[in-house]
Amino acid sequence: MRLDRSNRHGLIAGATGTGKTISLQGLAEGFSRAGVPTFMADVKGDLAGIAMPGSPTHKLHDPFTKRAGKIGYDDYAYEDFPVQFWDLFGKQGHPVRTTVSEMGPLLLARLMDLNDTQEGVLTIAFHLADEEGLLLLDLDDLQAMLGEVGSRASELRNDYGNVSSASVGAIQRKILQLRSQGGDHFFGEPALNLDDFIAVDDSGKGVVNVLAADQLMQSPRLYSTFLLWLLSELFEELPEVGDPDKPKLVFFFDEAHLLFDDAPKALVEKVEQVVRLIRSKGVGVFFVTQNPIDIPDDVAGQLGNRVQHALRAFTPRDEKAVKSAAETFRENPEIDVKEVITELKVGEALVSILDEDGAPTPVERVLMKPPRARAGILSTGERAAIIASDAIGARYDERLDRESADEILEARGEAKAKAAAEAEAREAEEEAREKREKEEARRSRSSRSRRSSSPVDKVIRSAERTIVNKIGRQIGNAILRGILGSMSGGKAARATSSTSKRKRKTSKKSSKPDWNKLK
Repeated sequence: MRLDRSNRHGLIAGATGTGKTISLQGLAEGFSRAGVPTFMADVKGDLAGIAMPGSPTHKLHDPFTKRAGKIGYDDYAYEDFPVQFWDLFGKQGHPVRTTVSEMGPLLLARLMDLNDTQEGVLTIAFHLADEEGLLLLDLDDLQAMLGEVGSRASELRNDYGNVSSASVGAIQRKILQLRSQGGDHFFGEPALNLDDFIAVDDSGKGVVNVLAADQLMQSPRLYSTFLLWLLSELFEELPEVGDPDKPKLVFFFDEAHLLFDDAPKALVEKVEQVVRLIRSKGVGVFFVTQNPIDIPDDVAGQLGNRVQHALRAFTPRDEKAVKSAAETFRENPEIDVKEVITELKVGEALVSILDEDGAPTPVERVLMKPPRARAGILSTGERAAIIASDAIGARYDERLDRESADEILEARGEAKAKAAAEAEAREAEEEAREKREKEEARRSRSSRSRRSSSPVDKVIRSAERTIVNKIGRQIGNAILRGILGSMSGGKAARATSSTSKRKRKTSKKSSKPDWNKLK
């Protein structure tokens, strides 16, 4: 394979047990020896052995030695390669983290399997956080931001559209599911620095970055979304380099079918765009999968270097895969690809690579070069020693928790609660003041009443009450008559008027007061 054509991407395909992992390891070793860093996900744990040299006591020693002699690999010798181990859970390697803001709403929606409406609400949360300068670092920040969006739904409706409480609640539940899958380990700081991926050791070998993915594979959506995020970060962060003499990094995407299973069309289009454009950043991407038809046509069309191990035509889908794989190779008159592809032995493959002009070479049936490093797992002690002695050190070991959306929104809530409490206290104080003033006024009137309680004053007040009551009754009767008159008609009014006259004649006789009694 030409180094200057390795950034045109590639495909390693084949049924289980046909040699895909050994081919992947052999390619990674070749890139490392050429000074090209690589990244690979160790799904089964057997790629970790690339950190240790092979051994004559290994069960694959004799087959590898025989294969090397058969293909004329005269300088075949055991060798180890510089490795950095990574692990989202921080158990079998350095922790890998990113922030919620860096991942963005599109990948998060894919990660949490949101529908279109829920993805729209999530996008609103991101936009509002950007507008108000709120950092979304971890899942606590995202939950707090969604709560803020829900509480301000009526305010946001005019600018962003309807935000239903049902959608907010559904996303909150998805976040809880993500936490149960280990999402808390992935989101936070310090975030991964891509410069730590693209490195060479003192001897000039490219560093092999191995992601421990055996536990991660229990959450396939988290696994595929993480690798896609990493690929997009490389695309966003790396500068344009055109067509370099050799890649800056080669990215092996194992179990690639997980990326495209149930993926929405918009996401597949994004993947195709990244794969098409990232080559100009000096990054080569190799998809590793069992069945070549797992890769969408728009993406598969970008993969210039192909290694096809054996396929089994047991089902109609398998037959379709064999036919599809055969049609993707440049024809070789000496090889019936459709027939040979089902006859390949372990370690054999059909190979087509790009030549110096960028054109695919005719397909050839070949034996794959055996790896120099150990083809198998590492012991716990070997892995720990490599992690402790690599160039990363303890840079990512301690988790950081700086002020972000969660803390800011909590402080805002406390400030609002404090302001509401102060307003309530002021209102209560005002009510108490008004009550005191009324009580003082009542006491003042009572005091004046006690001061004017002499016998003469009492006689005068009594006379005043008598006169006022008499006048009041007359006025009341007049008002009552007026009202009833207007309701009952003129007859009732006249009868009432005559009665009033008789009373007035009678009252004239005793209108003179008895001053002796009054005295």
